[in-house]
Amino acid sequence: MENISVEEVRSRLQAGENLHLVDVREPDENAQFNIGGIVLPLEKITNFEFGDIEELKDEELIFYCRTGNRSTQACLFLETTGFTNVKNLAGGMVGWQHSTNPHSPQT
Repeated sequence: MENISVEEVRSRLQAGENLHLVDVREPDENAQFNIGGIVLPLEKITNFEFGDIEELKDEELIFYCRTGNRSTQACLFLETTGFTNVKNLAGGMVGWQHSTNPHSPQT
């Protein structure tokens, strides 16, 4: 597993690159704020319910959550099932929002 920075993901999205983003938070968390991608909660991944991304097993997949903890778990778990290019968005959505507005409190 590799970490990827908020700055790199933002820059690649702004450049129009088509990234495979996977949000491992719950749907209600995703509805509050997200950067695109599919919603695939960590619980589904650990229950082997990840058919939505199975065909991307050898593609770069960037996982994110609130702070990076759940997405780290998802990456590590998926590597054990044969996924070869998983990346964790370091800092998650808290980091994303903080980098947009560095003076806002991190909640």
